[in-house]
Amino acid sequence: MWDVLIAKFPGMMTLFCTFLAFAIPYVTYKVNQKLHKAGDPPWKKQERE
Repeated sequence: MWDVLIAKFPGMMTLFCTFLAFAIPYVTYKVNQKLHKAGDPPWKKQERE
C-alpha cells in the first residue's frame, strides 16, 4: 500500500521547484513594497493615503 502512495508522490526536485515558484515572486513583492515605502517621494506617499 505504501509503495503505491510513495510512487505517486512527486520527486524532491518537483517539490523544490514548486517552492521556488512561490518563494521568488513573494520575496520580490515584499522587497518591492519595502523599497517603495523607503524611497517614494512625499507627494506620492500622500497620494497613496
